[in-house]
Amino acid sequence: MNAATADSSALPTHLPSSLPIAQLNLPPISGWEAEIQAVMATDAPVFLSQTNLKLENIRSGFACALHMHQPTIPAGGQGELISNLQYMYEHPGEGDNHNAEPFAGCYRRMGELIPQLVQEGCNPRIMLDYSGNLLWAFEQMQRWDILDGLKRLACDPQYQPHVEWLGTMWSHAVVPSTPIPDLHLHLRAWQHQFAAIFGYAALQRVRGFSPPEMHLPNHPDQLFEYIKALKDCGYRWLLVQEDSVETLSGERLPQAQKYLPNRLVARNSKGEMLSITALIKTQGSDTKLVAQMQPYFEAKGLDRQPLGSGVVPSLVSQIADGENGGVMMNEYPRDLLRVYREIRDSGGNQMGTVALNGSEYLELIEASGITPADYPTCQAVQQQKIWSQVDPNQATPAAVERTIAELKQADSGFHMDGASWTNNISWVQGYSNVLEPMSQLSAAFHQKYEGALDPAVTRQPSYQSALLHNLLLQTSCFRYWGQGAWTDHARELYRRGLAMTQG
Repeated sequence: MNAATADSSALPTHLPSSLPIAQLNLPPISGWEAEIQAVMATDAPVFLSQTNLKLENIRSGFACALHMHQPTIPAGGQGELISNLQYMYEHPGEGDNHNAEPFAGCYRRMGELIPQLVQEGCNPRIMLDYSGNLLWAFEQMQRWDILDGLKRLACDPQYQPHVEWLGTMWSHAVVPSTPIPDLHLHLRAWQHQFAAIFGYAALQRVRGFSPPEMHLPNHPDQLFEYIKALKDCGYRWLLVQEDSVETLSGERLPQAQKYLPNRLVARNSKGEMLSITALIKTQGSDTKLVAQMQPYFEAKGLDRQPLGSGVVPSLVSQIADGENGGVMMNEYPRDLLRVYREIRDSGGNQMGTVALNGSEYLELIEASGITPADYPTCQAVQQQKIWSQVDPNQATPAAVERTIAELKQADSGFHMDGASWTNNISWVQGYSNVLEPMSQLSAAFHQKYEGALDPAVTRQPSYQSALLHNLLLQTSCFRYWGQGAWTDHARELYRRGLAMTQG
């Protein structure tokens, strides 16, 4: 499959339309950092010139995203790196591996359903989040049927107004336990991967971010560096789970605030402050809600709200795994088609309660004169407890760490592990046998390649192989499925990666 050659009229003139395509043994995850930086440097709107919606006609909206991921594991016939999806095909008798083809169908089907709906006169919207692992897997497995359908959504102007691609961490790393120096590496690796498949013009339209496991750091320094990395890489907003944030006074977000864009504020232990726009993912059984199009029905009960000097539509934002569970495999296509046809037949394609994508919604709001400074503010959970004891204007790293230690001592429920879509699973507790190797490999990688930005280095297979293993070891799956085969995969990745950083 050739890299996309979509319209690149808005790109810097010295750039080709895309990166070189991947080699089968290495994904395209580094080497074109300067080119990617140039592509993402523009602050021009992405959807505003293409949208067929007008803000004044919209009472409320719903924005749905689908998250797709399969980890990369050292489990090929000769121990080579393969996708878990390929492993499922090759071992159909294990667990639920018989679902390999239904999963592949889920990865492909939006490339079929969105064109079908558009041709039927509907006005659909969908946000898509595919991990770098999974995009590489399609190339490794030569699943051009999947990639061709996704390329249609990413590159065909007919479908661009209906589909928004969201960036993510390349190998599905959960941010709070990712070494800070690796945040940029994950973000840039995903952008490399996406540009190699779909082209620079398609990448330039990727301005929203979907965190793996909806995980948001709450340690002041980790959150600050995360937002800094997102902004440095050209992202303008991210999805956050409502339980992962609080008001600046430490309370749950008011009901109405969840349906507005928020300004997520981060202060570090030196008192520096950054902010980024956040759309709030509401609570609930994610797959069931999205599969049955519940966000549409919730939005129908909402109205416009005051914001800044104007009034804007309320927005229900939701994300779900795009393939897991019977509801997503079987009910989602049925209800997706049914609801969009209902909207069309009621005359609601462009007024009343409508489907929106995140960037489209934000750009419509800001075109009306409202700015992010008008958005209500929030911060990561449990930060108010810190800043009530440490004056942000006189903060020092020592004072913040001392306060955190005192709060942990006084309150067993206080922690700096971050928060995610569910708080009954920890990606930290009980996984020292993965976390310690993660830290060691990251340190070894950065010691060998400290400050490596020269393409003469970052395009070398030796660098890319070491980077690949460093990123892969941080995949959340190795700490989601418990001890056993998955932590064994992590140990093998660590062994190989460490060997690459020696000498």
